[in-house]
Amino acid sequence: MTEITAPQNDSEDLSGTNPFDDDKLHEECGVFGIYNHAESAAHTVLGLHALQHRGQEAAGIVAFDGKNFHSHKCMGHVADNFNSQKVIQALPGMSAIGHVRYSTTGGSAMRNIQPLFADLSSGGFAVAHNGNLTNAWTLRKLLVEKGAIFQSTSDSEVMIHLVATSTYTNLIDRVIDALRRIEGAYSVVALSQKKLIGARDPLGVRPLVLGKLSDDTYIFASETCALDIIGADYIRDVEPGELIVIDADGFKSHFPFPRLKSRACIFEHVYFSRPDSITSNGSIYNVRKNIGKELAKESLVDADLVIPVPDSGVPAAIGYAQQSGIPFELGIIRNHYVGRTFIEPSDQIRHLGVKLKHNANKPEIEGKRIILIDDSIVRGTTSVKIVEMMRAAGAKEVHMRIASPPTTNSCFYGVDTPQKDKLLASRMSVEEMAKYIKADSLAFVSIDGLYRAVGETSRDDDSPQYCDACFSGDYPTRLTDEELGQDNKQFSFLTD
Repeated sequence: MTEITAPQNDSEDLSGTNPFDDDKLHEECGVFGIYNHAESAAHTVLGLHALQHRGQEAAGIVAFDGKNFHSHKCMGHVADNFNSQKVIQALPGMSAIGHVRYSTTGGSAMRNIQPLFADLSSGGFAVAHNGNLTNAWTLRKLLVEKGAIFQSTSDSEVMIHLVATSTYTNLIDRVIDALRRIEGAYSVVALSQKKLIGARDPLGVRPLVLGKLSDDTYIFASETCALDIIGADYIRDVEPGELIVIDADGFKSHFPFPRLKSRACIFEHVYFSRPDSITSNGSIYNVRKNIGKELAKESLVDADLVIPVPDSGVPAAIGYAQQSGIPFELGIIRNHYVGRTFIEPSDQIRHLGVKLKHNANKPEIEGKRIILIDDSIVRGTTSVKIVEMMRAAGAKEVHMRIASPPTTNSCFYGVDTPQKDKLLASRMSVEEMAKYIKADSLAFVSIDGLYRAVGETSRDDDSPQYCDACFSGDYPTRLTDEELGQDNKQFSFLTD
C-alpha cells in the first residue's frame, strides 16, 4: 500500500479545537465511498468537500487500482490538502473510500486519521467510520490481552481487529461477525480488493445513504449533499441494521441483526446535517423551519424583529417569523472566513473571538425588541457574548429562542459533547439560564414540539422514535465502557 501524509507545519495547532467555536456540539464525522468509476478519487474529494461540515480536523482517502491500495491523509480541510492533480494522480483506481473527521474517541493525531487500513489474510481492507462504539475500550482490552497490536487510539481500529481475528473464512461473514460484537452507533464504509461495503448500526443512530451515478457506479455517503455535488441520484437511506455489499455482480443487501425500531439521531435534523440534505422522511431545511414554527406557537413574545444566529439558526428563524408574523432580518452578519485563529488566542483575544465570527448589524437592531434564534445552548458562553453584542448595538429587548430542547446530557454515540457538568442546562433551570446569558427571556422548543417538527404527533415515551439522549438521558444502547469506568488511562500510547 502506498501512503502519503501531508506535510505539517511544526508550529501549527493540530488539536482540532477552535478557541472561538467551543460552544457547539461538534459534528461527528463524514464518510463517502464509490465503486467502479474511473475518477473515483476525484469524486471522493468532492463528496468529502460537501461533507466538510461534519468534520474539519482531518481528512483521508484510500483508493484501490486493482492491484494496490493507495492512501492520502492530512490534518485540516479537504480543499487545502486535496487541491492538486498530483494528489489525485497518486490515488488511482476505480474504487475509493474517504473520511472527514472531528475526533470523538481517540485524540488528534496523524495515526488516527481515517480510513484505517490493514493487510488481512484475505487481502487489503480499509475502513472509515462515523459514530462511536460504547464498548470499544472493553473490546480493546480483550484484544490486547490476546496479543493484538494497536497503532491508533481510534475505536475504529477495534473493528479492523475484530474482522482480522474472526474465525469465519468469508470476508463478509467476518465483517458481520465483527459488527455483532460491537455496541453503540456506527455508519461504516469499507473497501476490499473486490468489494465496497456499507453498514449501519441496528438502531440507525448514525446516517448513511445509498446513491447511484450510472448503471454500475454506486456511492455511499453520510448525507445526500455529497451525492448532489457529483450529480449522483439518491436511491434511499441504508436501513438500520443493513449491510450492503457492492461488487462486480451489483449490490446485495444483508440484514444480519434482529430488526429493531429505528432510533436515528434527532440532532441531525436540528444542526448536524446540511440544510440542503434530505432523509427518508424529507427535507432537513423544512424540518428546521418547522421547528421555528413550533417555537413560535409555544413561546411567542411581542417583538419587532426575528434575528437568526448565523448560520445554523437561519431556517428556524424563518419558520418563527412566518408563524408569528414578526419580520425576519439579518441582524447579525457572519464572517465566513474564520477557521482556526490566525493570532495567538490570549484571554483578551478569546473575549473578542465571537466578533471574529459575528458582527451586529447595528442600524437594524438599535432601539428594537428582538428575538434571537439559535439551534442550541451548550456551555452558554457564545449566547452570553451574542446577547451582550445585541445590547451594545442598542437593542431595547433581547429574547432568546432555541430550536432544540435543553441539552442536559452527554452524547456517547459519536458527537463531541462536554461532560454533563459542563452543560449549562444540566445545572441550571431555564430561568437561571436566562439570567446567566442576560436575556430578557429564554425558551426552548419542547421535546414534543421537536418531534412534531420531524413529522411525528409527539414523542412516544415508551418507545422513542429517535435517539434524543442529549435532551432526555434515554440512551438506546448499553454504555458498557461508561458503566465499567473504562478509559484510556488503562493503556499506554505513543505521544505524537
